[in-house]
Amino acid sequence: MMDDFMIRAALAGIGVAFAAAPLGCFVVWRRMAYFGDATAHAAILGVALSLAFSMSIFVGTVVVALLMALVVSILSGRGYAMDTLLGVLAHSAIAFGLVAVSFLSGVRIDLMAYLFGDILAVSQDDLAVIWGGAVLVVALIGWRWSALLTSTLNEDLAYASRINPKREQLALTFALAITVAVAIKVVGVLLIAAMLIIPAAAARPLSRTPEGMALMAGLIGVVSAIIGLRAAYVFDTPAGPSIVCIAALTFLVTSVFKAVRPQR
Repeated sequence: MMDDFMIRAALAGIGVAFAAAPLGCFVVWRRMAYFGDATAHAAILGVALSLAFSMSIFVGTVVVALLMALVVSILSGRGYAMDTLLGVLAHSAIAFGLVAVSFLSGVRIDLMAYLFGDILAVSQDDLAVIWGGAVLVVALIGWRWSALLTSTLNEDLAYASRINPKREQLALTFALAITVAVAIKVVGVLLIAAMLIIPAAAARPLSRTPEGMALMAGLIGVVSAIIGLRAAYVFDTPAGPSIVCIAALTFLVTSVFKAVRPQR
């Protein structure tokens, strides 16, 4: 019989996979991988501010992630290349976050847990936050699915259909901020982008429709979380990185399957 902490860890991993699956598909389709990575890096600054002002880490990371997205939106049309802008903001945010943490007196913080996750230390309160955030993300993506898909495929088509692509981008950014906030406890800042991108990329060769890709990405994420946790328990390896390793191996398998499958 599984220990309670392993059951909580498994439920946390499934919750993160549940949130990251549909969102990760849009990150892949829109080529927003670096944006997701930058948002995750900014979470460290959110953690530092949350501890400094004695507020919820979930709230702090969401606020900082949304502020970073706002700054990107304001500066992106003013002569800055998007990859340069994201690189500056991502590395600046994590640097300022790490420096800010060093100034917190009387606060004990395990930086490794925030950088690489500490899924085995997930509490019942953490589970409530993770699953609450996951349900919110899935509900938001489900509600805006058609509009998000249309604006992803073609902005001109979106405008013709009376859809505002900037509004859909804002909805996607809000969902990304929530996902980062709930995933930080599970896989950590440095691996959040991996859980967004890898399951979705692994699902792509196996899917014929956008909806099918989202469902397959969710399945791959859930299986990766369960097998990765089991592998971490058996081989005494870090849980968060083990989950990502299983997802990466799945991506390798599906990529090989795509390469050897006869083209139609």
